[in-house]
Amino acid sequence: MTLTGPKKAPTVGIENENADSVFLKETVYETSDLNLWYGENHALKNINLDMYQNEVTAIIGPSGCGKSTYIKTLNRMIELVPDVKTTGQIKYRNRNILDQSYKVEDLRTQVGMVFQKPNPFPKSIYENVIYGPKIHGIKNKKILDQIVEKSLKGAAIWDEVKDRLHENAYGLSGGQQQRLCIARCLAIEPDVILMDEPTSALDPISTLKIEELVQELKKDFSIIIVTHNMQQAARISDKTAFFLNGEVIEYSDTNTIFSNPNDKRTEDYITGRFG
Repeated sequence: MTLTGPKKAPTVGIENENADSVFLKETVYETSDLNLWYGENHALKNINLDMYQNEVTAIIGPSGCGKSTYIKTLNRMIELVPDVKTTGQIKYRNRNILDQSYKVEDLRTQVGMVFQKPNPFPKSIYENVIYGPKIHGIKNKKILDQIVEKSLKGAAIWDEVKDRLHENAYGLSGGQQQRLCIARCLAIEPDVILMDEPTSALDPISTLKIEELVQELKKDFSIIIVTHNMQQAARISDKTAFFLNGEVIEYSDTNTIFSNPNDKRTEDYITGRFG
């Protein structure tokens, strides 16, 4: 399947830790002065974040800090919540997605999402994967078969399910269901994958498989992941943002955040003094 890709975004110079040179990194998301309210509750306060292509960006912080709210603004799923008001801008590939002229369907074609709890449809494994492509008008069975195989291989689950594609997805384990949901996301060939605590309901072995998968996927996609697990953020992300009380306290390379944070609140959180 070939979809029309997003416009090119600005590039910025990123210093290479291992050399004196600077290389260009393309900006995927630019969030500027974002504020969000649930009714009278000011949930996000003056958020400013840039996120880059082919990187894993982790968002950490205690419960209620705004991290899941923020990630849901990036594909405008937050609009499904009543009484939400926003100010500021979120630019995806240099277009403000909060502008109502930006069609949410176009945005969600480019920005896929994987949720905390695996949510396969009550259909076969095959039907789960082809759901998105069929909505986009693909009906040729040969092409659909190719999409299924490519997507399941991309989600590192093909070998486990290739002989049971027409069985109900509910027969899979929790970890397999989550990788199926990732395959379903890959089937529409997104540019960005959002993950909202994708391993919090999984056992350690399934969690490791998802983490290994994320490292493979970032070669082709930009990934933004919310996690309560600080060790996970340290293992798999390139950059980390620490949220607290609806604010971004610190945002930097993950190694810096975990080894030499600039803000004492960051240090207190990552060392377990609160949260």
